[in-house]
Amino acid sequence: MQWKSKLNQWIEQLPKEDSLRLELLRNLHDEKLMEDSFYKELAFGTGGMRGIIGPGTNRMNIYTVRKVAAGLSHYIVEQGKDAKDRGVVIAYDSRHMSPKFALEVAKTVGSQGIKVYLFDELHPTPVLSFAVRYLHALAGIVITASHNPPEYNGLKIYAEDGAQLPPDAADIIVQQMNKIDCELTIEVSSEDKLIEEGFLTTIGEQIDHAYNDALGTILLSQKNQDKELSIVYTALHGTGNKPVRIAFSSYGFTNVTIVKEQENSDPDFSTVQFPNPEEHAAFELAIQYGKKVDADVLLATDPDADRLGVAVKNESGDYVVLTGNQTGALMLHYLLEQKQNKGNLPANGVVMKTIVTSELGRKIASNFGMKTIDTLTGFKFIAEKINEFEQTNEYSFLFGYEESYGYLIGDFVRDKDAVQSAVFVAEVAAHYKSQGKTLYEGLMDLFERFGYHQESTRSVTLTGKDGAQQIERILASFRNHPPTDVNGVAVAVIEDYAASETLEVVTGLKTAIELPKSNVLKYKLTDGSWFCIRPSGTEPKCKVYFSVTGESMESSSEKLVALENAVMGSLQKK
Repeated sequence: MQWKSKLNQWIEQLPKEDSLRLELLRNLHDEKLMEDSFYKELAFGTGGMRGIIGPGTNRMNIYTVRKVAAGLSHYIVEQGKDAKDRGVVIAYDSRHMSPKFALEVAKTVGSQGIKVYLFDELHPTPVLSFAVRYLHALAGIVITASHNPPEYNGLKIYAEDGAQLPPDAADIIVQQMNKIDCELTIEVSSEDKLIEEGFLTTIGEQIDHAYNDALGTILLSQKNQDKELSIVYTALHGTGNKPVRIAFSSYGFTNVTIVKEQENSDPDFSTVQFPNPEEHAAFELAIQYGKKVDADVLLATDPDADRLGVAVKNESGDYVVLTGNQTGALMLHYLLEQKQNKGNLPANGVVMKTIVTSELGRKIASNFGMKTIDTLTGFKFIAEKINEFEQTNEYSFLFGYEESYGYLIGDFVRDKDAVQSAVFVAEVAAHYKSQGKTLYEGLMDLFERFGYHQESTRSVTLTGKDGAQQIERILASFRNHPPTDVNGVAVAVIEDYAASETLEVVTGLKTAIELPKSNVLKYKLTDGSWFCIRPSGTEPKCKVYFSVTGESMESSSEKLVALENAVMGSLQKK
């Protein structure tokens, strides 16, 4: 078997006392673990490369990290001296091995005579995106596994526009990586040598100041209402603590209570099961703090501070965690309303969302005469459109978001940004408070006007080689044997993004989908409900998205549960 050959190669070529070699020797008896560690190489998904830390080609370690860095380096070298001089910016989060992996990337890239800018301490992913643009670098790399469990790490590559690599560019990097025979033999320079030769520069404070100044451009209110708003904020042991607190202080939000137990970086994320603001359990401590200080809004950023979770009081006075769709709708409506009131809402304004994000946003945008464009899942596709419209002037970017807690207001960053989102949500909350309302009441107002939209996401975790194959079988089964109805409600439209084709079930009419191909299926029902199935690009999961609309919270909740149960019951049988 090929994986056994790779395993033997690592044992033979790694230094005798290398910790990765010793770990392999300790686990040689576990053939399933060994196969999973070597049966493939870590692949690029919607969020770059991500995996469990450990030895093997299918794991995150200094050798697999070097291979990616070498692939990027070869790509840059081929573009000439100017590309090498513009260089690469490198950032990292609070996870195990993140500083080490960042330095290994720097040593690999710098060894090819490419300028490297390395952050002096952990920084959020959106600040990396900003830094690439600010320094006019050719590329950027951030070491992070976002909200994955502690045993994971990963990396994301950014292009010169500050956006994650689009599929075509990622393919070129992969082609360069495939030219490397063995990741164990990649040569790297020493840190001291790179500093001495001028190829490695440490950055930090200048970028932080410039980024914080840019945050001021997204705020719309001039009212002195911010000091009254009570905020509880948690960084969930990640990178958001410093920049979010500086932003609040800079822009007048001084009544901020920090969740002390989660304030400092902790690679084990010891106070939460999952460091993900999408998980309601991640708000447990923040809710306790909120009750003590009677907070108006609770905010949580994930480890690399690109996702923002929001919790607010409901009609009973209990804190409830808003979905990404709900937070996005509140942000979008406030943004468009304020711009309209000020007379600076562009006639060609555009809102962008992903295909699995609520249609509530489209209804809100349409109410203001704004167009909404859908993209594939992954914020890089939204960033790609921002860049396109920047060149063509066809549309003016207003707001981009996805259901998974990712938002972007100011395009000085080209990825979802929890830091700017935290400041903006605080302003939205202050706006409603000035009217004697909570954010929850503001959401209910939107539901009354545009319909009670409710959405959810369910995941089936299927790990390892067998799990990946099972996910493929599930998608193939739904594609080859599509449902005709769900709970007696007929399927009206089937969108197959792998085939780039939309099918109107009754008429048989087929139309092209003008998006890149992706292994995604979406089923729209005659009552306006829909569900969508796709494999996760960053985790061993099959993800299913659901959306319904009702005339009340109760009716829409009932519809949502019924849709979930029917589809998941069918999926479990695949």
